[in-house]
Amino acid sequence: MIQLWQIVNSMKKIIFILTLVLSAFTVNAQTAIQTSKVFDNTYIGIQAGVNTPLYFNQMFPLNEYVGIRAGKDFTPVLGFNVDAGVTLNDHANGHTKGLINHFASHAAINTVNVGLNGTVNLMNLFGGYKGSPRIFEVSTVTGLGWSHIYNKATGITSVSNDDYLVAKTGADFTFNLGKKKAWQLYAEPAVVWNLTNDNAVTFDKDHAYLQLLVGVNYKFKTSNGTHNFKTYDIGAMNDEINSLRAELAKKPKEVIRTVTNTVNVDNRTFVIFFAQNSDELTPAAKEVLDNISGTVDVTGFASPEGTSKYNLKLSERRANVVANYLKNKGVTVDVVTGLGVQGKATNRVVIVNKK
Repeated sequence: MIQLWQIVNSMKKIIFILTLVLSAFTVNAQTAIQTSKVFDNTYIGIQAGVNTPLYFNQMFPLNEYVGIRAGKDFTPVLGFNVDAGVTLNDHANGHTKGLINHFASHAAINTVNVGLNGTVNLMNLFGGYKGSPRIFEVSTVTGLGWSHIYNKATGITSVSNDDYLVAKTGADFTFNLGKKKAWQLYAEPAVVWNLTNDNAVTFDKDHAYLQLLVGVNYKFKTSNGTHNFKTYDIGAMNDEINSLRAELAKKPKEVIRTVTNTVNVDNRTFVIFFAQNSDELTPAAKEVLDNISGTVDVTGFASPEGTSKYNLKLSERRANVVANYLKNKGVTVDVVTGLGVQGKATNRVVIVNKK
């Protein structure tokens, strides 16, 4: 019987490697990702494929696999998913080295597999996220799981069923399809390792199999009205707001501190100014908001005088004040977001974007 400390040590190593990989990304300072809610950027799908031992001279016959996948992306780079599936066939392939999925089975299925995987989108990691998924993307898939095998009595094994700790390393080659890019079609080659065979925790090709899957995912609609992450071009907004601030600098000081004016970015963006540490709308601000109609997104910002936590809350309060005022005027407010401090140009403002 394998010792518990061996499993724990193995899991620690894998988690450490995953942490290094998942933390190795940068954020584009000119682009802000709109805050997501708990169930945003989630997806569900089906998958099918084949398993075969990691011996290219003993690959056939193949063992068929079918399963489901559900997951969530935390950022355009990082995410996770859960796989659950079964191997349908029971080809033993003549192996004698304890390979999971390749002993003959006494049941209708060969194995049941459940795994938790971390994902890293390499295209967004190295190329940045442009506000919409690329048509083609490549991601890494790495995780841990559990496999239950239904053994059949042979000269090699007993009738008893077995449970294994497994690890998975692979890659997803994904096409984002549809006008809204709500569908994903992917191919996934991976190696699945039996970590607990022969009372030892090892990554050994003698105790591994190659898995080739194809699958389809559907990405649910998010709170931002799309099926994917949404970005704000902070650089473009900063340029426009800086231009307005230069104009306001010529006005009386008391006007500059409380003024509300409009900045047009493609004639669809309104910028509302607030006094320092305030979330109160001035009469001038209300006059501008009274002229807005249709459907909008509202994003709040703060200046850097307070703590990061306080500034985030202040930006959220400002956004909610503007959103509630617009709602009372019959305007449809789709998304309300507070982003805290994003740069000098966006200090103490709320940006209203018409859709």
